[in-house]
Amino acid sequence: MLVRVLTIFPEMFAGPTESSIIKRAQDQGLLKIELIDIRDFSTDKHHKVDDYPFGGGAGMVMKPEPFYACFEALDLQPGTRVIMMTPQGETFNQEKAQELSGEDELILICGHYEGIDNRVKHLVTDEISLGDFVLTGGESAAMAVIDCVGRLIPGVVGDPSSLHEESFNLGLLEYPQYTRPRTFNGQEVPDVLLSGNHQEIRRWRRAQAVTRTFFHRPDLLVDVPWDEEDRRTIDQILLAAP
Repeated sequence: MLVRVLTIFPEMFAGPTESSIIKRAQDQGLLKIELIDIRDFSTDKHHKVDDYPFGGGAGMVMKPEPFYACFEALDLQPGTRVIMMTPQGETFNQEKAQELSGEDELILICGHYEGIDNRVKHLVTDEISLGDFVLTGGESAAMAVIDCVGRLIPGVVGDPSSLHEESFNLGLLEYPQYTRPRTFNGQEVPDVLLSGNHQEIRRWRRAQAVTRTFFHRPDLLVDVPWDEEDRRTIDQILLAAP
């Protein structure tokens, strides 16, 4: 996958894209990240990319001309997904990440200041937000998208089965995890995980995932397909409630 990031602060991506799984994906040739400085496409002698907003108001707005000039230079293939990071976008989630991981190329547009001239939206296929909060610019949000989507590219994560059981993939939060030592600070690893009984381990993990989701993200339970074991777990939670 090729990910092109349009930004005025390409240096911000140095750390997050040069370590851990995302670095390994690039080393393996499974992911390529191209950082494009929008200032390079400004015709202003000072490479200015922003101006005062029409109608007045605080702050500056990013101009449309550099973006259009950049897109002309990129010569994109038809159907390329062009994503603008913006608070007005749909909230990013694991389902969207799975969808985007199947693309050959993504363009991520990072706004700054008070935003981008609305006419740039004509270049955009998707608008994405990380949530109901405001960041200094779109760069941090783009990094999160690259990290989330990049690790879903086939071959990036060593054990693909680990992706299947993560939080949100099954509509639930992930079950608790344990490793050695068996006893730490007086806390024991649950016996079922040491039993070797894979069916009982699966049941325990599912029940723990349901319980975690019930207490921490009950909104997720609306869309989860239930079976009898899940219903019993919920009944037990309700019966134990004060």
